[in-house]
Amino acid sequence: MDVTTERKKDPGAVDTSAGRRLPTLPPAFQYPQYRLYWLGMLARVGGFQVLQFGQFWLVFQLTGSPLALGYIGLANAIPAITLNLVGGVVADRVDQRKLIVITQTTAASMVLLLATLTLLEVVQMWHLLTIAVVSGAINAFSQPASQALYPRLIDRKAMMSAVALNSSIWQGTRVTSPAIAGVLIVWLGTPATFFLAAGGMLAFAIVVSGLKVPRAERARDTRPLADLLEGLRFIRGNSIFSFLISMTFFNSFFGMAYVALMPIFAVKILEVGANGQGWLMTSSGIGSLMVTVYLGSRGNFRRKGLVLIGGAVMTGLSIATFALTSELIGSYALALGVMFIFGIFTSMYMISIMSSLQMMVPNHMRGRVMGFYGMTWNIMPLGGMYAGALATLIGAPLAIAIGGLLVSAFALGPAMLNGQVRNLSTLLAREEEKARVPTPSRA
Repeated sequence: MDVTTERKKDPGAVDTSAGRRLPTLPPAFQYPQYRLYWLGMLARVGGFQVLQFGQFWLVFQLTGSPLALGYIGLANAIPAITLNLVGGVVADRVDQRKLIVITQTTAASMVLLLATLTLLEVVQMWHLLTIAVVSGAINAFSQPASQALYPRLIDRKAMMSAVALNSSIWQGTRVTSPAIAGVLIVWLGTPATFFLAAGGMLAFAIVVSGLKVPRAERARDTRPLADLLEGLRFIRGNSIFSFLISMTFFNSFFGMAYVALMPIFAVKILEVGANGQGWLMTSSGIGSLMVTVYLGSRGNFRRKGLVLIGGAVMTGLSIATFALTSELIGSYALALGVMFIFGIFTSMYMISIMSSLQMMVPNHMRGRVMGFYGMTWNIMPLGGMYAGALATLIGAPLAIAIGGLLVSAFALGPAMLNGQVRNLSTLLAREEEKARVPTPSRA
């Protein structure tokens, strides 16, 4: 059911009257309930970025091993990948708002436990592995619910703006959170990063609990297994969905594997420490943030297929350049510049992928499709495991460079053979035409 139809029937529909009084706001920000959701997400994602930095730093302190960095990612990824499809089915069948509140509160409790163990100086590697397993399982249910919830707070015509604004949270916190985490570790110790992360998760749960979300059709008389298989058949039967999700897989597994190995670049290769690592991630975040703010204010852009493929190719080449120049030249300033360029191209094509999926997926299938999409992101820790293992054989720089080149190769190869990707702009134009229905009263 289209969201505008839902609002006509729902007396508690989202009030967008502020859109008329504040015409300069980005399209998605003209919806008050989405603005609240965005602020909650800002707290949660900022906390997550700090948590990830602190986690990898603690593991490296405890072990000094690149392979151990991969183990922590593997422990998080296995339950997330295994349960993500189930989480998508659940998100299509239950109240997504309640599901988010439960999962985020539980996740915050686990992070507080980790903070306490670290503060008492009794934390061990098995503690980190156990908490990573539980956190991965929780995220498998939280992520599809979040992805299915926010499109119900806006009209479809504002989807590109909402996707870009959501992405701006991730990119913006990449600017600030790593630097904050580095400062916290230096001045207050690693436990401070975990306490801050737990606070962000709880803030998101509180915000979501108060949202006024339009009613949606709930399933159904079918069995959960049948719903899951229906979602898989839908993705397999639509080549454009299969391609876009596959691109995300390649980026998550190969392109983003550098995140887990960043302590190696910061400590052993560039010799800049925790603060230096924070600024490397911040530089990438600044480039990404520039793109997401621009797209969030515009709401749309043309030739998505070309932007998507070109952005993916340049993303892979950029991360390969970072890895190789760090090893061969050893210039911290150059590394900062390359990471800035990497951030620009990553945002270009990932926003194209996400907005395209959200525009084309049917509402009743959104949780399952976005759950499958989220599963590809949960594969990222497995990429860290692969990179960590490969780094023990050939070194971290070469391991990361190979992953970047594989991302570029996949973008060029199948994309040249898939006519739907080349004509992605036309496909999305049809969806936008469907969205151009009379807007309900904003009074």
